[in-house]
Amino acid sequence: MKDYFLKKKTVVFKEKIQEHLQFIYRWLTGTPERALVEAYRAAQTIRNLEVEHFAGKKISSATGNYSETAMSYWQVQLEKNLIIIKLRLTEFQIGNSVLNTSNASFLEKLQFIDEILDQYTYRQEKPTQASDRNIVLKPQNSLEVSNVIENPITSSQGTEMRVESAFNKSGLLPRTIGRTFSRIQEDFSPEAEAKFVRNFRISQNRTRMAVRFLLLLVIIPMLTQHFSKPLIEPIIARVRGETPNQIFLNSEMEEEAFKELKNFEKKLQFQHFISQAPPISPESIEHQVKEKAHELVEEFQAKTNSAISNIFADLLALIAFALVIVTSQKEILVVKAFLDNIIYGLSDSAKAFLIILFTDTFVGFHSPHGWEVILDSFAKHLGLPANQSLISLFIATFPVILDTIFKYWIFRYLSRLSPSALATYKDMNE
Repeated sequence: MKDYFLKKKTVVFKEKIQEHLQFIYRWLTGTPERALVEAYRAAQTIRNLEVEHFAGKKISSATGNYSETAMSYWQVQLEKNLIIIKLRLTEFQIGNSVLNTSNASFLEKLQFIDEILDQYTYRQEKPTQASDRNIVLKPQNSLEVSNVIENPITSSQGTEMRVESAFNKSGLLPRTIGRTFSRIQEDFSPEAEAKFVRNFRISQNRTRMAVRFLLLLVIIPMLTQHFSKPLIEPIIARVRGETPNQIFLNSEMEEEAFKELKNFEKKLQFQHFISQAPPISPESIEHQVKEKAHELVEEFQAKTNSAISNIFADLLALIAFALVIVTSQKEILVVKAFLDNIIYGLSDSAKAFLIILFTDTFVGFHSPHGWEVILDSFAKHLGLPANQSLISLFIATFPVILDTIFKYWIFRYLSRLSPSALATYKDMNE
């Protein structure tokens, strides 16, 4: 009878595996078409915006009579759909190269998508045409940087890349003198105050956006983990049941429970010895020890369920973090510019101080103790046994790799970005 039920369960299990494999196969084979359809829908959304709000022309401030706030809304919608198109086209190309699928409808959709992308995608020169030229890509001041971050679509279209030869760069007077006179002339112009207020508002909006995005990047995964765990934990408790062989998740939990129960029994005997009370009967000791054992069973079952639910809650938090990153491309550019302004605005001594603080914390002499505490806490959080061999191997390799990468960054980039900060760092480190 048992063999019959076992065979039946095996057959059902194989059928489920086959169904899952067939579903995965259908999903993989349909990936190119699905990705192309999503890219085509995003392109149609852009075309609908052009027809309904910009008289069939390109989405820009020159073709639509909108305020600055309304125009920023349309540009965000445009950028979001362009990102979807680029991501889905990449997925389509990868899937099509692997599966080698072909369809007549692919060509029409790809042509329509290319028409949309040609209007908004900046095409750079070929390297052969610009090999003997010096392409100036670096903005001259923070205003241009803020304009590029605040309005990435129009800046890629309206801003011309200045291509100058090395001979034309030189002149009778240094260019910095001309820039100084131009800056003074701009300060005395009637539009100087309005321009300053506009730049201040752009910087203020950029700072607010960066701070808000950094807070969301931390708060959303934490809230996801916090609110999903109480929902997952009852499901885990119901699935695991309350059988004795499912009390402990690993051997360390079992040893901890045995040690606590043994200490409780010794504590009863010690209290009897110091109080000079009549001897306790073995039945009474056994009864109290059984009650303590039941308490430990409930306690460690709750710990086991909590550890398993932590795994799923952490996965959901990681998915939420990835979604925030994927759906916030513009905010990432703003945060990068915001952090660059903060870091490069520090003094050389402050930069050297932060570098030494970072290296001593993560790759310094006392860092192995910190890594050990972090790994032990992480293992307990997930209910895994703390393997000292793996922890020692991690501590012996990862900080060394991190230190090597950091030294390479100092040698390769910091010496060019801020030579004075590098000299200050060497003096402080010595």
